[in-house]
Amino acid sequence: MRKILAISVAVLTPCFWHRHIEAGDLGSHVYNAWLAQLIEHGHAPGLWIARQWNNVLFDFLLSALGAIFSLRVAEKIAVSVAVLIFFWGAFALVCAATRRAPWFLLPLLAMISCGWTFEMGFFNYYISLGLSFFSLAIFWRGKTWERFIALALAPLAFLAHPLGFIWLLAAAAYIGIAAALSRRWQFVLFAAAVAALAILHLYLARHYIMDPPDFPYYFFTGGDQFVLFGARYNLIKDAAILLAIVAFVMELIHRRREPRAGASYAIPLQLYLLAELGVVLLPDGIHLPQYPAAIALLTERLTSISAVLACCGLGAIRPRKWHWIGFGTLALIFFGFFYRDTAIIDKMETRVEQLVRTLPANQRVMATIVPFPASRVVMQHIVDRACIGHCFSYGNYEPASGQFRVRALPGNPYVMTNDRDTAAMEEGWYEVRPQDLPAYQIYQCSLAGTDLCIAPLAAGDGNDDLGIHPP
Repeated sequence: MRKILAISVAVLTPCFWHRHIEAGDLGSHVYNAWLAQLIEHGHAPGLWIARQWNNVLFDFLLSALGAIFSLRVAEKIAVSVAVLIFFWGAFALVCAATRRAPWFLLPLLAMISCGWTFEMGFFNYYISLGLSFFSLAIFWRGKTWERFIALALAPLAFLAHPLGFIWLLAAAAYIGIAAALSRRWQFVLFAAAVAALAILHLYLARHYIMDPPDFPYYFFTGGDQFVLFGARYNLIKDAAILLAIVAFVMELIHRRREPRAGASYAIPLQLYLLAELGVVLLPDGIHLPQYPAAIALLTERLTSISAVLACCGLGAIRPRKWHWIGFGTLALIFFGFFYRDTAIIDKMETRVEQLVRTLPANQRVMATIVPFPASRVVMQHIVDRACIGHCFSYGNYEPASGQFRVRALPGNPYVMTNDRDTAAMEEGWYEVRPQDLPAYQIYQCSLAGTDLCIAPLAAGDGNDDLGIHPP
């Protein structure tokens, strides 16, 4: 128990090493939890809360904690809960796949837990995956009565995010069938799963508008979860992949004469290959008629699953001292980069707080804050969180997207209701209208991208006409 507690404290360190948790959409989640409080008290006419049963578990947790503590404290607790669910869920799945506890993979799992999905702030999806990992681990190795626990976690996974729920159902079905089959029939099952993915691809392509990913498919191996704020993270990705391949190949060589040596790798490898095939066959974004905005970045989200499945395969190898040294060294470098880059954003958010406090209360604020060169992480939502209790983030995307619980009626004074307008505002080419005023723009006022300024807007302005973005 002491070991688990010590590991948990270490994994949670990034949640507390700065004043703010810098994780993309997290600022938007916290801001909308504040809007939900205003709505509940009747202080935000024109805004309303939709009755929604997916993509809301993290928001429910924030609101429940926010009713007891300040939102700043609630955020720390909610994110910590999310990280522990994801990290220990992933570890439980690796243990179930390998029938042992591969402690040498803890540095790698810690990196995945603070990887791209975390840093983008997709916390409903993040919790959904963690719950699905726990559920699959219980389903895979649990007794008959224990599988009811796995069944009980499924609705929570759906409440968090439907994509995690879909992954849970698909993986549980595959594991349940594959575990009952011989190696030969597992190949038939794998081929059937490939065919099902191909059919799904054809169906989606025929019936919906689909968007391709921004990177080539070979980039999305699971290691892409380590690529965050710049090109230097690619060195960590490449080193992690190389180290994993070397460790795996050496293990196969050492165990080549053992009967059924590959049995412990079979199902994890099949699931990993299917996840990677999903990267190719499933869309990065899909436009559904019930939502104004596309459901986006599906490819990047899927590789959180790929990364954990890769660990399921690695967990079956015999741990050696150089595994600890290699993965531990990579983790130290990764978290060193991570600390430095999030510290810069933390200072930027503090500056935004200072800027909005120069305004009269309840003003509309727009912002266009582009990422650093080669960064894959958004910084836009530091303005959302800075506005809590003082101003309104006029271009916040959640109400206009129709995918979250806070919604807005046209003509309300707090937030845009057109998804195209919020997208244009974030890109910096929204043309300000008379009904938007008074409003102010926060913009990057130096080539470094870390210096921020504020200015009033006038009708006809491009909202980011003053912005000087990093090259």
